[in-house]
Amino acid sequence: MVKEGRVLIQALVSEKATELQEKQNCYVFKVAKYANKLEIKEAVEKGFNVKVTSVTVLNVRGKTKRLGRFEGRRAGWKKAFISLKEGESIDLFESV
Repeated sequence: MVKEGRVLIQALVSEKATELQEKQNCYVFKVAKYANKLEIKEAVEKGFNVKVTSVTVLNVRGKTKRLGRFEGRRAGWKKAFISLKEGESIDLFESV
């Protein structure tokens, strides 16, 4: 369970995300690392007033980065692919 109360962190806009949106009515979000599929589904349905058909999550590993002789690692994060019911859309993406 997410303790902060914030499940959806930001919407991801990329070429792949735009193509999924146009062809499959699927939207991509960066979500809280410990959020599960049910919490993500509820957050999208309440926040955007749409009907979600499926949620697929993907854990993105942090990349190893170097600065000279020093090596560090970026933080990992979670990506969610949200499929909506036919005929519904999220207005946030339409205005961009």
